[in-house]
Amino acid sequence: MTARRSTATRKTSPQRWSQRVAQESDALNLEPGVFKQTSAKKIAASLKRSAERSSRRKSSAYRSALSMLTFYINRAGRNLPEPQRARLERAKTESKRQFGKD
Repeated sequence: MTARRSTATRKTSPQRWSQRVAQESDALNLEPGVFKQTSAKKIAASLKRSAERSSRRKSSAYRSALSMLTFYINRAGRNLPEPQRARLERAKTESKRQFGKD
């Protein structure tokens, strides 16, 4: 029988690794509160600005912006409220349009 680890003995880090990735990513520097904005167009525009300004990204601006958006959606998982998830999914489509990839 395998022993389960007690959650009380596990150390918690001051920041979650996904938060650190979003803040220190080599892909791009995000504007504060970008994923909390009320409009899919605003989210897409902010991601586009951040991706185009970044000198550290390793891929195209479009791929960097979309990967950061997908990363945020995936890491939020079930904790992401449905209206916000729908807005972020619309932001993917809007990003595609803004980058001329449609």
